[in-house]
Amino acid sequence: MKNIKAKELIVKSKLPGTDYVLNPYVGCTNSCTYCYATFMRRFYKIEQEWGTFVFKKDAPMPSNLDKYSGKRILLSSVTDPYQNIEKKEEHTRDIIKSFISSSVKLEILTKSDLVLRDIDYLRQIPQARVGLSMGLKNDSDIKLFEKNCISYNRRLEALKSLSTNNIENYVFISPIFPFLTDYKQIIKDTYNHVDFIYVENLNLRGLYKTEVLEKIEKYYPDYYKEYLKIYSDKSYAFIFWENIKTDIINTCEQIGCVDKLSIFFYHDIIKKK
Repeated sequence: MKNIKAKELIVKSKLPGTDYVLNPYVGCTNSCTYCYATFMRRFYKIEQEWGTFVFKKDAPMPSNLDKYSGKRILLSSVTDPYQNIEKKEEHTRDIIKSFISSSVKLEILTKSDLVLRDIDYLRQIPQARVGLSMGLKNDSDIKLFEKNCISYNRRLEALKSLSTNNIENYVFISPIFPFLTDYKQIIKDTYNHVDFIYVENLNLRGLYKTEVLEKIEKYYPDYYKEYLKIYSDKSYAFIFWENIKTDIINTCEQIGCVDKLSIFFYHDIIKKK
């Protein structure tokens, strides 16, 4: 596998609630249709289609992690740290090992249960946290929009294992696809096994907006007109997502987990804050 040279692995973050990000790979072969990270190609002058390549990021870990003490470092923001290549490379595992006994708030976000392999290291990081992204339940939906990702049930079992092993964890119900994401059931399936519940709506822009809408038109024609309205009329979209937001809050209140809930809708507003 080709390596890509980089100056540093840990870089400042613009994401809310995150101080730094660490991406062990360039590219991702999960092949999620809605992926926003396609812009990474131009930074590395890669011509291959996004979703078809992954390169190991070759950069040294800082020799002294004290400067990151108490800071939250997210692994990862524009790649999955546990995509298939990690089984062989163990690059993410080596990185995690560097944080053992540190006072860094290490956060891992993935769609893979391969993270369970590294529980031995995660137990030795006092402030480690792991999130599993779970936006779709049906296997057919996952194969369509997250081509190379594991099933919903495997992700659910991974959350249960993290909980059993006393690793702080959360479910990231993202992205919420209008009319396709059964967010109520996902909440009910996970709330007893997680410390936090994060939800995020499907944001569409650029090339991947066209790709997602084309798939909706082809495979879910009954929803196509609604998708066009949601992603072209801001006033309509605001009302739509406010209704979803209320429904999510009500669901969490009914089963007693609203204290675990954080909602990340309206990215433009979040960025301004």
